[in-house]
Amino acid sequence: MLADAGGRRPVVLIDGGSGSGKTTLAGELLHEFRARGFGGAQLVSLDDAYPGWGGLAAASQAVHRNMLGSAHPGYESWDWAADEPGPWRDIDATSPLIVEGCGALSRESAPLATTSVWIELDEAHRKPRALSRPGDVGVFEEFWEMWAAQEREHWRRNAPFLLADVVIEVAPDA
Repeated sequence: MLADAGGRRPVVLIDGGSGSGKTTLAGELLHEFRARGFGGAQLVSLDDAYPGWGGLAAASQAVHRNMLGSAHPGYESWDWAADEPGPWRDIDATSPLIVEGCGALSRESAPLATTSVWIELDEAHRKPRALSRPGDVGVFEEFWEMWAAQEREHWRRNAPFLLADVVIEVAPDA
């Protein structure tokens, strides 16, 4: 997972429904990269790139267009408090990169990654996990159905669970 046969830098995409464990896995993987001497390893959470609650598709496109497919990779962040675009965030094109979030893995982004991961957990178990996250309590619940509809559309269009190199099925009580 540290590089592919062509010597490309590691690029790991982690996708799955909200509350499935993507952020936790990405943090553990970042720690592992750094423990193995890749101190410059980067983590992009799409939570920082979604342009508001209706922005899953836009952030998904930004993964392949701006984060992975550009000579000067980066993305426009989103200021959730002001509900407006935030500053541009540069990504080092030579350091290992982990991108996690709903929409990270698409037909366009999959070929640009060295490893792609789908995390599977049913909605009945994901929803309470997502709604109880620190910082999201009482906020995400209002937007859950709108967000879930965007996830379903992303899954219908891209079938990320079929594109993934690795599928992790999370036990409901995990």
